[in-house]
Amino acid sequence: MADVHDAATRSRNMAAVKGRDTRPELLIRKALHAAGLRYRLHAKQLPGKPDLVFPRHRAVVFVHGCFWHQHDCHLFRWPATRQEFWREKIGRNVVNDERSTQALRDAGWRVATVWECALKGRTRPDFGDAMQRLAAWIQTGEQTITIRGG
Repeated sequence: MADVHDAATRSRNMAAVKGRDTRPELLIRKALHAAGLRYRLHAKQLPGKPDLVFPRHRAVVFVHGCFWHQHDCHLFRWPATRQEFWREKIGRNVVNDERSTQALRDAGWRVATVWECALKGRTRPDFGDAMQRLAAWIQTGEQTITIRGG
């Protein structure tokens, strides 16, 4: 009976994890809107459903959680339990990220990735500077940008 209870609890906990409108995403949206940039949210027709889409600039922004996308920073740690499950789950996320990025680039989109560690944690850069870099990138022709903690 304990296994059923544990599985149900894990399922509820996983369901509580938000995939959109996260705090980091809301911070970025607010900063870019204040910079005069207008965007669409979570475009289902594009590979990977980017968090922000700037059709006028042919640019998309992904806001990645360091844990869920296996970032090589101090915020990522492999869980101590159910290691096989987590390695498969997070590994699939990484593969899907790579596929989505390539498909977007092949379709003529420019791709930005903002990592969670760029917004919180001990190595985060100045938020204003990071958002200025992102806003400038959106308005240029550069193909990609990655914004991460130091």
